[in-house]
Order: sequence, then structure tokens, then C-alpha cells
Amino acid sequence: MTLTATHLLALAPPILVCITAIVVMLAIAWRRHHTGIAIVTVVGLNLALLSLIGVWRMAPLAAPMLAIDGLAIFAAVLILVAALACATLAHAYLAQHSGPREEFYLLLLCATAGGLVLSASTHLATLFFGLELLSIPLYGMLAYVYGERRSLEAGVKYLVLSATATTFLLFGMALLYAETGHLDVAGLAARLGGELGAWGLAGAALMMMGLAFKLSVVPFHMWTPDVYQGGPGPAATFLATASKVAVFVVLLRLVITAPAFQDGWLHNVLAVLAILTMLVGNLLALTQSNLKRLLGYSSIAHFGYLLTALVIGDGLSVEASAVYLVTYLLATLGAFGVVTLLSSPYVTGTQGGEDTAALHHYRGLFWRRPYLTAVLTITLLSLAGIPFTAGFIGKFYIIALGVEAERWWLVAAVILGSAIGLFYYLRVMVTLFLAEAGMQRRDAPENWAIQAGGVVVLGAAALVVVLGIYPAPMIDWMHHIEVLVGG
Repeated sequence: MTLTATHLLALAPPILVCITAIVVMLAIAWRRHHTGIAIVTVVGLNLALLSLIGVWRMAPLAAPMLAIDGLAIFAAVLILVAALACATLAHAYLAQHSGPREEFYLLLLCATAGGLVLSASTHLATLFFGLELLSIPLYGMLAYVYGERRSLEAGVKYLVLSATATTFLLFGMALLYAETGHLDVAGLAARLGGELGAWGLAGAALMMMGLAFKLSVVPFHMWTPDVYQGGPGPAATFLATASKVAVFVVLLRLVITAPAFQDGWLHNVLAVLAILTMLVGNLLALTQSNLKRLLGYSSIAHFGYLLTALVIGDGLSVEASAVYLVTYLLATLGAFGVVTLLSSPYVTGTQGGEDTAALHHYRGLFWRRPYLTAVLTITLLSLAGIPFTAGFIGKFYIIALGVEAERWWLVAAVILGSAIGLFYYLRVMVTLFLAEAGMQRRDAPENWAIQAGGVVVLGAAALVVVLGIYPAPMIDWMHHIEVLVGG
């Protein structure tokens, strides 16, 4: 396929993000200025987000090894919004970091570009390139506050385990190529539509294992709480939102396209993994006394719910997945945003301590920061799937999808997992309103609400409520996405 000017215009978002990364790199070499670099990063990400308006009008369009369709545009919106939120939160978080601060934004931009490429991949080469461009900067982002032992541990742990998952992924790609002679997803789907040989089955299974690690699917989930706890707030936020969205979208595209995932033992394995992920993630979250670890186990459970849509793989699967991803992203940005705001005054690089994540630090927060408490409460209610929040709409879609397909075991697992999740979310919310503990207090700045990071978390909480009460615009958008998928 020949690359034309139309293709270049359609690829404007990743191109603009890459240009911004180059500008930031040159600016750092010329003169270090934390606020200036943060502004350049935010402007570049906003330009990429605005360019999606023009890309939407061109879709669907097939670019070389990439698809510019509704699913890719949807993923790009979520990834860029998450990156903007992380860049904004990082400015206050890194303000007191004693070491270099500007390189964090360069890593964030590179990871964002990788997520955009990954979510639009229709070829195993671009899938691998996008996944590695997304993952490698995350190693540095997670270990960025290197003076804190847990941060360095989080970066190294993610590096070692992610590299192991990548070997599974590459080996699986090699086996699929040996079986089919194709690397493009369409060719693989056509070839895998017939009788699948042993090499093809092994290749599909290994690829699924590699992607399952990135999504923290049980039993590939053990790294998640440690990395979430140790990583700096903005890096953990990006990992929990943009990174997970990009990987899930490419897995959704593979499952929809390839018949091998829709029948037979691979399909049954996916169903078992979905049930285990929902239940194990929620059960392990029950015992946590650290909010970042709790949110880590919670994210495991949420992607178990999303796997339900992959198992069913027809009907409203794309729409249900898209709605759930939007609700999950907004709630997670809000929850991690509160953690980051409370941690920002205490991060001082080589002299600093851990993020404000222990639950006792949140005891009595309502009496000091009532509006910040309201934000955290709303986002936790949304993650629990309580009515009048966006999370309820997402859970409703998943349960309706399971009922329509008559997958009663999956429906029962979703309901049971949600009931368990409600307990530990309520435990955190009750802690916010208890009398203050007699220990050193950790608090957000007095003017948090008028700072950029405060605007981000307030905006996320407001959207959670608005979309929970009036979800029609979001649902209409999802209808358009489903029409444009695979165009």
C-alpha cells in the first residue's frame, strides 16, 4: 500500500505527539525549564487531540499496517486525555523533585505515541513496535523518583517481567507466521479461519499470554500492586489508564477479527481467565491498607469485567467495551489524581518519602479537604458501579451483554465481584469521614482546586456524575464507533 498525503493527515495525532517529543528533547538540551517544558507538552497533546476532529471525518481509512477507524480514534481520544491529565498532575508532583524533572515529559510523550500506534495496529510489526514504544518509557517513568527505594523497585520489576512477557509475545508471533505465512491481522484471520494446527494454537496462546500480562489478567497479575505502589503518582496513573486502554483495544481488535478466539479452547480459556480475574482481583483488594495497592487490585478486577465482552465477542461487545473503558478511565484518573495531589508536597527526589497512599493518611480527610474528599468518594462510587455515576452505566452494559448471550456464569461472576468490590470501596470512603488519626498529617495544598491538577480531578469527578445521569452523548458516540470499526 502506498502512503499518500491523506494517510499522513489521518496519522496526524501520533505525528504531532512525536514532533512534540522532539521539540521537548531539543528544548531540554538548550535550556532546562520545568514549567516551560510542561506547557509545551500540554500544547502538543492538545493539538493531537484537536486533530482527531479532522481524522474522524476521514474514517474509516486503511493506512499501511494501521487502521484509522472508529476504534482507533476512540482509543486515541482516551489515551491523549489520560496523557494530558498525567502531564498536568506531574507538574505539581515533580515541582520539589531535586533531580532532573523535564525528562519525565519526554518519556510520557514517547509512551503516548506508542499507545496511539498500538491501538491502531493491523499488523504484528506495528503491534510489537507500538507495545515496546509504550512499555520502554514506562520503565523510566516508574523509577523516576529514584531516590525512593520503592520507585526504583517498581521500575526494575516492571522491566524484568515486561521483558519476559515480550518474549512470549514474540515467540507467539513467530509461531503464527510459521503456521500462516502472514503477519497482517487480516491475513492471519483468513488463514486461522480454517483448521488450526498445533503451531497456530500455540502461537495464539503465547500472544494472548503476552498481552494478558500487560492487562494484569490472572495469573499474570502479581506485578501490578507492587508497581502501582512504588511508581510515582503520575506514572502509575498513566500505567493504569492509557497503557491499559491501548493494550485492551488491540486485544479487542484481534479477538473480533480472528475466529480462533471466538470458538474452541482458546475461547474457553478466555472465559476462565475472565472469571478468575474478576474474583481474584476483588478478593485480594479486601485485605489492602494501601490505597494505590487497592486501586491496583481493583484495576485487575475491572479488566476481568472487560474480558467478558471479549468472551462474548458479538452483538454489543464493541459498544459495551467502549462504554466501560470511558467510565473506568474517568474514575481512575480521578482516584489516582487525588492520591497524586496529596503526594505532591512531599516528593523531594533523593530526600523524599513514599506517596501518600496508606489508608491512615486519608483518615479524616473530609474535615480538612471536603471537596477533595467528594472527588475521591464520587470516583470510588463509580468504580463500585453505584447508580447515578458513570460506572453504573458501564457495569449495566457488561451485565446486559452477558444476559443477552446467556453466559450466566460470567454474569454471576460480574455480580459477585461487584458485591465484593463494594465492601472495600466503602471501607475507604468511611475512612475519609472518621476522626483524624493522631499521627503525622499528609494533606493537599490549600489552593489545590485552582491549580491545574485540581481542575483535572474536579473535571473527572464532574464527568463521572454527568455521564451517570445523562449518558446519551456517550452512548451515541459508541454507536458511531461500532459502525466505523473495521471499515
